[in-house]
Parts: sequence; structure tokens; C-alpha cells
Amino acid sequence: MSDASNSSVSSGSIRRSSRTRKKKKSQIPFGIISGVIIVVLGILLGLKEPKLALFWFTGMAFGFILQKSRFCFTASMRDPMLTGSTTVTRSVLIAFALTSLGFWAIKYGAAQQGLPIPGQSFVVPVSFATVIGAFMFGIGMVIAGGCASGTLMRVGEGFTMQIIALLFFIVGSLWGAHDFGWWKLNVISNGKAIFMPDVFGWAGALVVQLLIIACLFIAATKWENRKNKS
Repeated sequence: MSDASNSSVSSGSIRRSSRTRKKKKSQIPFGIISGVIIVVLGILLGLKEPKLALFWFTGMAFGFILQKSRFCFTASMRDPMLTGSTTVTRSVLIAFALTSLGFWAIKYGAAQQGLPIPGQSFVVPVSFATVIGAFMFGIGMVIAGGCASGTLMRVGEGFTMQIIALLFFIVGSLWGAHDFGWWKLNVISNGKAIFMPDVFGWAGALVVQLLIIACLFIAATKWENRKNKS
């Protein structure tokens, strides 16, 4: 009798739990509606200015890739210390290697043709301001749980913390822009701008860059293996 009663009770609880379990709503209609809205807005922007449509669809593609891959520069610096995982770190290093090849090809091609080398305005002096900025940004992105791209991606996912982080990200950017003139005059301009092809030559600069990335990749792999063994 007890076995029969126990089985009836368990079967009854299973039926009740199955009845009370809520069915997940299908996300397909929301996806279709969102896709239509994205395309319509892209067309409207394209009619006003073709570049706006390009920026719109490129931004959507980057956001989709970031959200699905969970690709985050903050995680690449934070995870090795917190969890020992260097998967994202190595992904970032691979991305750096690929972009280094692309940037090198573009710049080298322009130099060979006697054209102005693109992006030279971003070759700026390295000074104590770089150290201060890296330290402040590192603390901020770990506390906030994301860098600029990660914060924007998680705002789209509805994370309240990231909305607050984005608000103060804007405030900090405006403050930094306001004080940038003082930093440039008193600190940044005291440093020295280093363009690697001027030091190592075009081929040497590429080799040095890739060697540094390779060493960091090997170090990240060994770090994760050591953490997994401990």
C-alpha cells in the first residue's frame, strides 16, 4: 500500500509541476519584427545619406557578433586573474595579429606609392598620461563589468548596471574632453611618438609586432594550463 501511495503521490506531483511549468514564448516573431525594423530604418537612412546606412548595418552586425560571441576586451584582461581562463585573451591576440597584417598592408602600400600614410594622426606620444589613463580605465572597466563595446552590447540586453555605467561613461568622456587640452600641453606633449617602421623598417616592424603577440599568446596558454593544474 505504501509503495502504491508513494507512486501515486509522485505521479501527481509530476503532473502538477508539468501543469504549472510555464511555456517559453517563441522569440521568432520578435526576431522577424526586429529584422524588419532594422531593414526599414537602414533604407530610410540610406535615402538620406548612403554612409549612414553603411554605419547602421555595420553597427548592427558588430553588435550581433559581440553578443553571440561574448567577445569583450574587459574579459580578456580580467578572466586570467579571476578564473584563470585565457580563451578570450587569446581571441583578442589573434584579432590583433590579423588587424596588424591588414594595417601594415594598407600603410605600406600607401608609402610605396608615395601617398600620405593613413592613420598617422593616431601616432601620438607615449607619456606618463598613458600609464595614468590605462590604470584609470582598467579599474573602471572591471568595476563596471565592461569596456565601451561590452557596455553598449549589454545595454542592448537590458542590464541595468550597464545602463548606469554607460551614463557615467558619457560623463567621464565629456569631462576628459574638457580637460584634454591641459593634459596635452603639460603631459602628453612631453612624451615621444614612436612609429615602428621608422625604428625597425617596414618588414621589421611587422615581424616585431607579430613576435610580441606570439609571445603573449604563448604566455596566456601557459598561464591557463598552470591555473588548471593548481
